[in-house]
Amino acid sequence: MLTVSGLTWALTIGLVVLLLAVDMVQAVLRPHRVGIGEATAWSVFYVAIAVLFGVWFTLEHGGDLGTQYFVGYLVEKSLSVDNLFVFVIIMSTFAVPESHQHKVLTFGIVMALALRAVFIALGATLLSLFSFVFLIFGLLLIYTAVQLFRHRNENPDVEDNLVVKTARRVLPIADDYVRGKLFTRDDGRFVATPLFLVLLAIGSIDLLFALDSIPAVFGITQEPYIVFVANAFALLGLRALFFLVKGLLDRLVYLSTGLSLILAFIGVKLILHWAHVDIDPRVPEVPTMVSLAVIVVVLVVVTVASLVKTRHDPSAKAHPGSLRAHRSRDEAGQRPESPPREPS
Repeated sequence: MLTVSGLTWALTIGLVVLLLAVDMVQAVLRPHRVGIGEATAWSVFYVAIAVLFGVWFTLEHGGDLGTQYFVGYLVEKSLSVDNLFVFVIIMSTFAVPESHQHKVLTFGIVMALALRAVFIALGATLLSLFSFVFLIFGLLLIYTAVQLFRHRNENPDVEDNLVVKTARRVLPIADDYVRGKLFTRDDGRFVATPLFLVLLAIGSIDLLFALDSIPAVFGITQEPYIVFVANAFALLGLRALFFLVKGLLDRLVYLSTGLSLILAFIGVKLILHWAHVDIDPRVPEVPTMVSLAVIVVVLVVVTVASLVKTRHDPSAKAHPGSLRAHRSRDEAGQRPESPPREPS
């Protein structure tokens, strides 16, 4: 059982908030197009922070808990790549100018962290009170894995998002991004800008991802502190990773298949843990090192297979996958709206 002092919690949260503040200041005060060099530097920085933290954590709390952290971080990092797919689709759907993409991603990460903090606290409380929650989490992950595999070649329909559709119905929306503002005045009316819709779309998508990622990392460790830091460090590097790999995402054609396999594996792991605790202690559990081996092998295989596939078939394009089938706007008999443009 991991015992974390209040001071350690405070210092950890302070570090996360400090790193977020740096991103926020850059996004709000210095909107700009993020180049490959800058994205690479920040990506290396955030990975280094996560690894150094893991080394300290392992030395401080032992190899078993350290392994749980690194496996949890790897799971969350791999799931965050699927987040990037959806972010790209949202940016494209709403034609977000490159100078504002930095801001959108930073606010999206803040919302994701806030939502996941709530789910971590709720999940940890439920798991400590009711062991059958492991069964519920396991079944949820297996269901998600099956749906993701079934619709692995689809993109989520951002415009069909309930939150976005409701906002369009109840709010007047400006025609352009108005220098990155969320709200503005148009002919004396207080109106929202398309950037506000983008943040709503990303926030609601973050909620769906939290529903999957939190049970997944609880399948690796039941320690709330490890769950929090694994999520935090995986998400903190997401903004830089977006600008670094957004041109390569189309080549990861088998990523959704790989993620569905990982989610199904962790779902089975959770169900075995529940059966071991509640039914019969002779039911085997999956060791953390086995989880690490399975996850690494799946990620390596799908990455190599994706690159080989796209090399022989350049027309093959990756998709983030969807949890439900949907019709395109054209199939539904609707004309897609013209994307908003930044005023010159």
